[in-house]
Amino acid sequence: MRLADSLQILCVASVAIVIAIFLADGGAAKFSAPADAFTSLGIVAGLVGTDLLLVMLVLAARLPPIDRAFGHDQAMAVHQSLGKPALYLILGHAALLITGYALAENVNVFVEVWNMFTTLPDMPLAFLGLALMLGVVITSLVVVRRKFRYEAWHAVHLLAYLSVLGAIPHQLSVGNLLSEGAIARYYWLALYVAVAGSIIVFRFLLPVSRSLRHQLIVDRIDAVAPGVVSITLTGRQLDKLRATSGQFFVWRFWSHGLWWQAHPFSLSSAPSERGLRITVRGLGDASQQLPQLKRGTRVSFEGPYGLFTENARTSPRVVLIAAGIGVAPIRSLLETVSFAPGNATVLLRSHSLGDTYLVDELTDLCRVRGAELRIIAGKRPKGVSTWLPADAARAGITLRKIVPELLHCDIYICGPRPWTDAVVRDARAGGVPKKQIHYERFDW
Repeated sequence: MRLADSLQILCVASVAIVIAIFLADGGAAKFSAPADAFTSLGIVAGLVGTDLLLVMLVLAARLPPIDRAFGHDQAMAVHQSLGKPALYLILGHAALLITGYALAENVNVFVEVWNMFTTLPDMPLAFLGLALMLGVVITSLVVVRRKFRYEAWHAVHLLAYLSVLGAIPHQLSVGNLLSEGAIARYYWLALYVAVAGSIIVFRFLLPVSRSLRHQLIVDRIDAVAPGVVSITLTGRQLDKLRATSGQFFVWRFWSHGLWWQAHPFSLSSAPSERGLRITVRGLGDASQQLPQLKRGTRVSFEGPYGLFTENARTSPRVVLIAAGIGVAPIRSLLETVSFAPGNATVLLRSHSLGDTYLVDELTDLCRVRGAELRIIAGKRPKGVSTWLPADAARAGITLRKIVPELLHCDIYICGPRPWTDAVVRDARAGGVPKKQIHYERFDW
């Protein structure tokens, strides 16, 4: 908790510092005239909005301290929640400055936009960066995002880096706040360098180094169900990865048509020094090609990531709940998580008994380890937010009725986002404390 608290304090402090920079430059006295007021508000909006953008980039950089403190799922939830405020502040920055400059020069806003575009240095690049940012935020909205393949969405999302880079020159060349020689300028540049350095080290250099060190290759591919395969990977010194059951990696398979894409897949069996295994369902363009991978295909990776592990335990009892391909990390957890016989329940949720994955392995593991396995099959009712089948929902069945000792259990949940959120709500409604609920959403 101390690490999490420290990181939250740093985020709040970063916003406070940029506001302090504005005030230290005499910003409080720059509200005497309407033109000055609009301009000053625009500067503050730009500073805070840009700071939030940098925080978002850090949250998405998969830094080990952030992953240990919050887990990837929670970090990305905060990342997504900051998207709209950052965009509104940046849009407000542009609108307020245009209005302030127009009032000061006694021209209409359209003339001012043209003047800024043609006379102020680096403004065309700034406008381009704003357009790219709009594209990234719009494609991140759930209603829009669902219309994209993961690969297309991810490619568009990478434009966020270009949008931030495009904004840097005008921040340094327009206005006096970050002028040459000012302390604020060096702080601002140091902030950018720190964020860029974190991304370069943890998203590029470290993954490349570890991939070269461990030399992962595809060893075998086993069919699980139509469109679902388990891929076993072997390599060198895999015990030094320090991966644990329940975690995921971001994988890149160096095969024709796949090498340029990276995808997050959870481990579906306990990692060992001999190998790693993932179980994949063909949902995107790339994952549909994975069953055709050849033995010996080289694999690079980022990770391991996630707090969906034994380390999150608070209780001797455990409930593992999965839907669809979310069974992968649940199956790996069941293999290693500690519990006495009779103190674990595994709930598999599916549309029908025929679309439960890895069920034979789970059955064997439950028998050996003394866990109860229950398969809950059936389609959910339309228009009702529930994780249970229609007949169970109508009968008033809840998670606490299915597992009477629920309040004394740690609950691990993995499945699609809406379904996972419904299970979490059911658990919370049943009185389970937040600290006992651990979840991973496998969609994007």
